[in-house]
Amino acid sequence: MNFTDNQKGAAVKFPPPLVYLIWMLAGFSAHHFHPLYLGNFGSYHYIGLGLVILGIALLVHAHGVFKKAETNITPWEPTTTIITGGMYSYTRNPIYLAFNFVPIGLGIFFNNLWVLVSFIPAAVILYFIAIKKEECYLEEKFGKEYLEYKKNVRRWL
Repeated sequence: MNFTDNQKGAAVKFPPPLVYLIWMLAGFSAHHFHPLYLGNFGSYHYIGLGLVILGIALLVHAHGVFKKAETNITPWEPTTTIITGGMYSYTRNPIYLAFNFVPIGLGIFFNNLWVLVSFIPAAVILYFIAIKKEECYLEEKFGKEYLEYKKNVRRWL
């Protein structure tokens, strides 16, 4: 693939948030037919709510970072710059990391093991349908600059 064309993005065809939504819905459905609970957590459901809020806050913050950098947040549109500061100095994929907080938090909040673990297949699928393509795109488009960043910053944490 030739990603040097500034009109093309990373060739991601399926919106990453939908991967998580589908797997969370599958978790709620599985719980309906075969409930699996985390146990008696008492007030720990507030931790779950906190994780959901953290995930949403990270997504809102990331949107602002992309807007300030004047680059596209959607993975199928062209990237104009590599963002390496702030949360991007700790993880190459803070948006995808934030997506993981939502099912984990909802699983804890609703005491639903199925929803909590739904982030695992979602993250694996996300790697193949988005992250792998995005990394290839960024390597080809930005070359040494992205490879150096990739060498110094982990994918997740």
